[in-house]
Amino acid sequence: MTECQDNALDSLLMRDDAIPLRRMRNLRLWCTRFETPREAVRWLTALQAQEFPLAKWSVAQRTRGATKSDVDQAFADGVILRTHLLRPTWHFVLGEDIRWLLQVTAPRVNALSAYYFRQLELDKKVFSKSNSVITKALRGGAQLTRSELAAALNDAGIRAKAERLAYIVMRAELDGVVCSGAMKGKQHTYALLGERAPHSKTLDHDAALAELTRRYFMSRGPATLKDFMGWSSLTAAEGKRGLALVAGDLESEVVDGKTYWFGPGSRVARKGSTPAVDLVQGYDEIIMSYSESRDDSFRGEGNAPFYHAVLLDGRLVGHWKPTTKGNAVLIKTALKRALTRVEAKALAAAVSLTAAWMSGK
Repeated sequence: MTECQDNALDSLLMRDDAIPLRRMRNLRLWCTRFETPREAVRWLTALQAQEFPLAKWSVAQRTRGATKSDVDQAFADGVILRTHLLRPTWHFVLGEDIRWLLQVTAPRVNALSAYYFRQLELDKKVFSKSNSVITKALRGGAQLTRSELAAALNDAGIRAKAERLAYIVMRAELDGVVCSGAMKGKQHTYALLGERAPHSKTLDHDAALAELTRRYFMSRGPATLKDFMGWSSLTAAEGKRGLALVAGDLESEVVDGKTYWFGPGSRVARKGSTPAVDLVQGYDEIIMSYSESRDDSFRGEGNAPFYHAVLLDGRLVGHWKPTTKGNAVLIKTALKRALTRVEAKALAAAVSLTAAWMSGK
């Protein structure tokens, strides 16, 4: 766990290392961590969960010692949900946030998916029927796997297999019909959103857009407007509108011709006197949250043998891969340069921590 010295640097971004350092802090990979998985997901708002086991590691990294069991329990209880949002892909979100997130992002995701809908012969009539069939199958607290939903859909005369099934179920997510249920062994299930998250709040469009924009820049700043638009998939008009709604709550600075926005009073935080090494999974928000300014932390990424990232003081220095041997998880690394003795010691500690968590120790 990295300790931070709040007064180590001033608040300006002009230093070469300031942007990566501040991002590591604001994304809570460093410094103040959360007590529970719920708090970590709430801060990030939407955390990409394309690879479920590794996404749980991203949650745990931002807490004070959360185990795999802790994250699994939050998911089983429906505190943390997994659904399609944003680009679109799987994301962890809180049950309390899911409805307003869908309000502001689902129309854009559906627009981005329109080509595939046409190719798969999916239209409003089909989706209306499939949503009705899915609702009936899940009503009363049922939690069904995708194959079980497919059976119900096929029985109702709706072709539901392979890619067509995936888009039918994703549309049900985006329409606020379903979300993730508890695991059934090693299989994921779906549940009715109204039953799984009965107290999820709704907001009007501008309030939802403002909340999404504010949370993004507070948790991921310094970031640009284009970074936000790439992360959220919102149109340029929506992105600009969102920033206009919350600009008074943020600070900004121009660096190399780009305007960076970030939360007020968040000083640049440097780790202690020793190098800080962090192993983040390939879809962690430190990687996925930036498009225009990605090179601030990941310059010279090039062709990598593994896609998970080894970060040294917030910058890419190599890649890593977990492998299973018996009941243990081993970590392989591939570095872009030789490390100093002190850096190598920090890497060894990060590898040990990551492997132990993934092994359930």
